[in-house]
Amino acid sequence: MEHAVHHAPEVLFGWEPVVVATTVLVASYAFIITEKINRAVVALLGAGALVFLGVLNHELVIQGIDFNTLFLLIGMMVIVGITKQSGVFQFVAILSAKMVRANPRLLLVSLALVTAVFSALLDNVTTVMLVVPITLLLTEQLKLKAYPFLFSQIFASNVGGMATLIGDPPNILIGSAVGLSFMDFVYNVGPASLLIMIFLLVFFDVVWGRKLETTNRARAHLLRYRPAEALEDKELLIKSMGVLALVLFGFIAGHDHGIMPGTVALSGAALLMLLDIYKFKPEVQSQKVHKAFGQVEWETIFFFLGLFVLVYGVEHTGLLEYLGEQLLAVTGGDLHTTGLVVIWSSAIISAIVDNIPFVATMIPMIESTSEVFGGEDALMPLWWALSLGACLGGNGSLIGASANVMVASFAERAGQRISFMKFLVLGFPLMIATNVIATIYFWFVLLP
Repeated sequence: MEHAVHHAPEVLFGWEPVVVATTVLVASYAFIITEKINRAVVALLGAGALVFLGVLNHELVIQGIDFNTLFLLIGMMVIVGITKQSGVFQFVAILSAKMVRANPRLLLVSLALVTAVFSALLDNVTTVMLVVPITLLLTEQLKLKAYPFLFSQIFASNVGGMATLIGDPPNILIGSAVGLSFMDFVYNVGPASLLIMIFLLVFFDVVWGRKLETTNRARAHLLRYRPAEALEDKELLIKSMGVLALVLFGFIAGHDHGIMPGTVALSGAALLMLLDIYKFKPEVQSQKVHKAFGQVEWETIFFFLGLFVLVYGVEHTGLLEYLGEQLLAVTGGDLHTTGLVVIWSSAIISAIVDNIPFVATMIPMIESTSEVFGGEDALMPLWWALSLGACLGGNGSLIGASANVMVASFAERAGQRISFMKFLVLGFPLMIATNVIATIYFWFVLLP
């Protein structure tokens, strides 16, 4: 990607390209934050405005879109959508409840752990879509308030997702832009994720776990559930687990051979669809493929698509390079100080706005500082700072990360509404505490 100030194709009325691009970006972000209009629609309209106003042309739009990220998201959504039909996620949740003998205190911990692990291996948005409905069912059976469980799962989804390339959208964006592998994230931010998860489990037990109580009758009723009955299609389960294992292997091994994660995920999705449909007649095959593609959250995909164009508009016109220079001026070009500024600004801002648009804006800004720090390799600590800050910052409020919004919508539909302020009062200080742990880890482990 080019980072010098460019001439826009031909901006209308002779306006300054950087002013037009910045105005469109700020206006789009304002609408996204207020949530008055669907964010995918806002992002696409903003992207279109940049073209119609002459800031970008068709070739530049294509150049600005990160297709690897889009392919990775689509592929994983299809794989998870088909795998879900086997009932394996319900099986794991019910098995977790049975293993702790429906003890509410241990159930809080086990469901948080299940959420964290699934978030690392799938992605956190998909994970909460699968785990939250089961959590609501289990808490209803045990006559417990769902809020402690849902709160813990929001934190677990973002902390668990932080551990891998595919776990959290900010990591997908960073990994794709910088060319980081699946194992790069596991080695560098995985240990921080584990440390913070241990801290959170202790915290949740102290705040809620010790006080959770239910009746023996309710526990006995829940223990009558049979995990095996949740497995609706064992043949599909075997196929899904096989393909998922291949995909994870592809993420790990593909990087060294120049095979991008997006290619691995889409190929895995196509293979799983083939294994799921090959026995059927063409009409049934079409129905099953249509259903598989229906599992893709197209709203999220088109939001990313529009967002890439919006951010590329301000990158192309030189704004992010200018902001990168200002960042260096503030930190005196010192890598340690810059890392601390990135990790804390990422955490605070990601709590206020969705961490996806924030990270999409930060990536080219950090890239523009590479010369000062001595090349792209020297920037590695800053990428880990961005990942840690943005993923953890997403826990600071109900709108901080997509997974949070998903949990809140499920809870509201089930009549267990989570208020913005109630979450903020505990969520924001707890996010700050986890970011302190991340900062200590960053300082002693990730900085050269």
